[in-house]
Amino acid sequence: MHPDLVEEVLPADLRSRLGSLLRLDPTRAVDDFSDPRAATALARAEVLVSSWGCPPLDEKTLAMAPRLRAVIHAAGSVKGLGIPEDRWGRTLRVSSAANANALPVAQYTLAAVLLAGKRAFALAASYPDDGFRAYPTSSDTGNTERTVGVVGASRIGRLVLELLRPHGFRLLVADPHLDPAGARALGAELTDLDDLLPRADIVTLHAPLLPETRHMIDDRRLGLMRDGAVLINTARGGLVDTEALGRHCAGHPGRSGRIDAVLDVTDPEPLPADHSLFALPNVFVTPHIAGALGSELRLLGEFAVAEVGRFVLGEPLLGEIAVDDLPSIA
Repeated sequence: MHPDLVEEVLPADLRSRLGSLLRLDPTRAVDDFSDPRAATALARAEVLVSSWGCPPLDEKTLAMAPRLRAVIHAAGSVKGLGIPEDRWGRTLRVSSAANANALPVAQYTLAAVLLAGKRAFALAASYPDDGFRAYPTSSDTGNTERTVGVVGASRIGRLVLELLRPHGFRLLVADPHLDPAGARALGAELTDLDDLLPRADIVTLHAPLLPETRHMIDDRRLGLMRDGAVLINTARGGLVDTEALGRHCAGHPGRSGRIDAVLDVTDPEPLPADHSLFALPNVFVTPHIAGALGSELRLLGEFAVAEVGRFVLGEPLLGEIAVDDLPSIA
C-alpha cells in the first residue's frame, strides 16, 4: 500500500494485533515491488495485507512470492490488484474489506437522500441571492411519503435499504439477480429499471460498472425520471452518461433544470474544473468521499486484521472473493 496510509489503515494497536497473528516484515509497507527490500519480503511472505497503492500482483510479482497463500485487501474493489484468474482461489485466496467500506458509503447515501428530499443543495446555492424568497412551498419538497428507488442490491445497496427503512420511505429496488421474495426481505418492491425511474422521487445507484452497465442511465432513461426527481450516484461515474445528465439538470439561466443530482463519482473523474455541472445550483458534486476516509479508514484495517485471524485459524473468510464473482462485482 502507499506507505503514508499505514498509520490510518493500520494504526499501532492494529499492527500490534496483526503482529500477534503473523511475523510482520519490518519493511512494513511498500508500493514498489522492484525495491530489493520488497523482493526479499515477497520471497518469504505467506500473507499479503494490501490497500490502495498496491502494485499489480501479476504473474511476474507472484513468481517472486512462491509461498504466498492469501491476499487480504484492506480496501474495496480487488479488481485493480491484477491477480491472474487461474491463481484466484486455487493457489491464492483473496479477501476484500468491501463490507467495511460499505457502511460509510451507505451513510453518505442516507444523508444525501434526506438532504436531497429537502432540496437542501439547491436552496443552499440560491440562499445568498434569494434569501427566503426561494423558500419552497411545492409538494415535491420534503421526505414524507417519498419513494426511493435503489438500483442494485449490492452489499451497499442492501445496507442503504436497511438504513432507509426506519424513515418511512416507499422503497423500490431494481436488480436482475434479485427475486421478489428477496426484495420483500429487504423491505422493498422489486421492479425493473425502466419502471423504477418514473416512479421514484429519488434514485440512488449501487450497481457495479460492467460493460453492460456502462451508461445504463443514459439520455432515454434520464427522460423517464419525473420532473423534480433526484439522481444520487455513489457507485461508479460510468454508470451515467454525464453529458446527458447535464442537459437534464440544466435549466434556463438562473433556474434549475427538471431533475437534480448528487454525485460523489463522475465520468470523467475528476471532472474538469470548468465543467458545466459545477455551475448548476441543483447539482451537488463531492470528490469521491463517500467511501472510507480519515477516521473511517481504520474500519478497513480492523476488518483486514480480523480476516487474517480467521485465515490463521482456518475459519471461513468473511470477505473472500471467488473467481466466479469477478464478472459481477465492482
